[in-house]
Amino acid sequence: MTHPARLFAVIPAAGLSRRMGEPKLLLNLAGKTVIERLMNALDHPQITSRIVVVRSSDRPLQAEVTRLNGSLVIPAVDPPDMRSSVAAAIESIENQYAPDDSDGWLLVPADHPVLDRQLIETVLGCWQSSPSQILVPRCGQRRGHPTLFRWSLAREVARIPADRGLNWLLREYSHEVTELSVESTAAITDLDTPDDYQRLVSEWKSV
Repeated sequence: MTHPARLFAVIPAAGLSRRMGEPKLLLNLAGKTVIERLMNALDHPQITSRIVVVRSSDRPLQAEVTRLNGSLVIPAVDPPDMRSSVAAAIESIENQYAPDDSDGWLLVPADHPVLDRQLIETVLGCWQSSPSQILVPRCGQRRGHPTLFRWSLAREVARIPADRGLNWLLREYSHEVTELSVESTAAITDLDTPDDYQRLVSEWKSV
């Protein structure tokens, strides 16, 4: 098969952190912000660009993404959900890079703070040798991230019903999904609440 010439990391980061009660992506985790940890993990030679979708009013996060050499996408209207953020990122990538169907994109929610280089290497290594349209890491009984898609499926995002999320793609193309079993819980560790944050802080203190 022809391997993807380029991979694009799509990072929805336009949420309001309502459950956290404060901007969670700028929280400190062992000396680095949450978004910095994620961006560092995705700073990989196989990834052409790290595209971060941010609200127009979120200037502190915009500044942090710029500092980390990410590619900012700031929609004119704040995205109401992850599907809208992903659609905005895909449009930006299409305009800037004109990907073809052999390229790929990674869906990486911004609130996955402990994704690390080893997990990224494992997933990308499998992607290189896989003919699948979708590759999903699975830890135990749960699917996680990053989820990888061939670029041909980027155009399908516009078909997702307004009341559905990105999981619609995995259900619609279930016959095209390959699951990669991983041991790392980083694939399924997200950050939503103050309790989540305190737990992560405690875990990193003990490392």
